[in-house]
Amino acid sequence: MRPVSIQNADHYVWGDQCDGWHLLKGDDLHVIREKVLPGRSETRHVHSIAQQFFFILAGQAVMELNGEDHQLSAGEGLHIPPGMPHQFKNPFRDPVEFLVISHPTTRGDRTDLA
Repeated sequence: MRPVSIQNADHYVWGDQCDGWHLLKGDDLHVIREKVLPGRSETRHVHSIAQQFFFILAGQAVMELNGEDHQLSAGEGLHIPPGMPHQFKNPFRDPVEFLVISHPTTRGDRTDLA
C-alpha cells in the first residue's frame, strides 16, 4: 500500500480532451478524479446497478439528473442512484475537477442514451 495521487495513478483521456485518474480501482468500489475542460460534457447515460457520487473539488459543473439540471460548485456533491439517466457538463469558462465514487464498479454497467 502506498499513497495515491494523480502523479502515480492510472491516467486516461476520455471524450474531447477530458482527463481521468483511477485513484481506487476495486471490484466493488471505484474512485476516480476527473478534469473536464470548459464547454465539454459526458454522453448522457444510465447505470442499472451502480450508484455514483460526484464531488466537485474545483470549479463548477452542471449535472443533469433525470431531466433536471443541478449546478454544483467546489465543495458540493450529488448522489446518482442506479437507474437514473444523467449527464455531467461544464458550460463554464474554467475547467472543473471532481471525484466520482462508484459502488459497485460501473464496468459493464453503462448504457448511453440519445
